[in-house]
Amino acid sequence: MTDEDDRRPPSGFLSEEQAGRMFADMNEVIRAGEEMRQLRSEMIALFAGAGWPQERIARLSGMSQPAVSKQVTRHGPGSPPPPPELALDQDDTPWLEGRLWGLAEEISEALHHDARCSRFVDAVGRGRKRLTPANVDALRRLVEEDLRLHRTELPGGYRTAYDAISRGLDVPANVAGTGSASVRRTLAHRIQRDRLSGES
Repeated sequence: MTDEDDRRPPSGFLSEEQAGRMFADMNEVIRAGEEMRQLRSEMIALFAGAGWPQERIARLSGMSQPAVSKQVTRHGPGSPPPPPELALDQDDTPWLEGRLWGLAEEISEALHHDARCSRFVDAVGRGRKRLTPANVDALRRLVEEDLRLHRTELPGGYRTAYDAISRGLDVPANVAGTGSASVRRTLAHRIQRDRLSGES
């Protein structure tokens, strides 16, 4: 067999480009699963550090109490430190990115998943997209378009929230929040969604 034969896929089979895309998709799912397991582990440690009983964490997370105890032990006492009171208005970039993600999900649901941002936030929620600086910029453009196109259908609080998030992202504050970036994004996402749901 020649080197050329080795490089050529069997007749009627996938091309190298198709195979590359297939494996890339698989790797994305695997990576997303690993990142979600790590995030869950950090959140368990965070709640334990804030004084939540392990039995309650186990019930809410759908894990066994010994599994929760193992995660808490793995992180060690006081790590990560419990956050201060979780105010919506915080200036670090991961927090603002989480707020943007939460706002985009609320817009998507309010427009029955027919928003410009719907596919994007679905991909973020499933771990197929990460909130990199380039993706955050892309999500901002989609949210801006939805807010402009559906001004009369969406509550005014959505635009107010977006303006505050956008100002913070345009002029990043030189501050670091407590906890990892992924934990802060997740907390801000949840708090932003709850705030908007309560206002709409």
